[in-house]
Amino acid sequence: MANDRLREALIRAGLTRQDVAGKLGVDPKTVERWVAADRVPYPRHRRQLADLIGESESYLWPQALTPARRDQLAESEIVHVYPHRANVPAELWRRRLGEAQRTIDLLMYSGMFLVDQNPHIGALLRNRAEAGVRVRVLVGDPAGSHISERGHEEGIGDAMAAKICNVLVYYRDLMGAANAEVRKHDTTLYNSIYRFDDEMFVNSHVFGFPAAHAPVLHLRSLGSGILFETYSESFKQVWGRAAPAWPQGGLREVGAPQ
Repeated sequence: MANDRLREALIRAGLTRQDVAGKLGVDPKTVERWVAADRVPYPRHRRQLADLIGESESYLWPQALTPARRDQLAESEIVHVYPHRANVPAELWRRRLGEAQRTIDLLMYSGMFLVDQNPHIGALLRNRAEAGVRVRVLVGDPAGSHISERGHEEGIGDAMAAKICNVLVYYRDLMGAANAEVRKHDTTLYNSIYRFDDEMFVNSHVFGFPAAHAPVLHLRSLGSGILFETYSESFKQVWGRAAPAWPQGGLREVGAPQ
């Protein structure tokens, strides 16, 4: 049985079996067995290969860890638990936005608090994208059924949809930017996810409470960890189902800067 996750990760990274063999100092036939026969590499090679292709060990070789080790690693991934999102220092959000070097992924319905803290967030993210950071922003679809339902549950009616429309204006600087994209989703938002390279803030959602009053997990990725990878995979699932935030040139037609 082949290791499809490893094969696809190598393709995404643009690496051949020979490339990997050369970088890790092993025989190309060994790499072929890792891919085609799902052989699990030695721990040293797992770490090196995971770093090389930008994936976690737990994603590439889930069978390599015992349940006890998985539990231990999950605990180690937790940097801090905030009882409410409002307890996360504003300076911490600003540092992560400004210092990310590879990845910024934002999944939320509106995320208005980020705009309140960073009125020029669109320009900031465009600058990060131009510096080589992959920027992906997911906001709720104002016309979506889940936005309507959330507004009803929180007793705020159409206010959530209006907040999203307002927030999108702040992200208009990302229109047409290389390495950046904004999409809208219509999914049940169990958690808002904010990823900055190997750190992530997961804002859980609790029925009857606004997001600002719900807990936040501050996570840091470990090579063999499972929590970070779980939430990363959730982001990927929503991203794949989401649609572009604006039609081609849509926002520019209502006066956005060229």
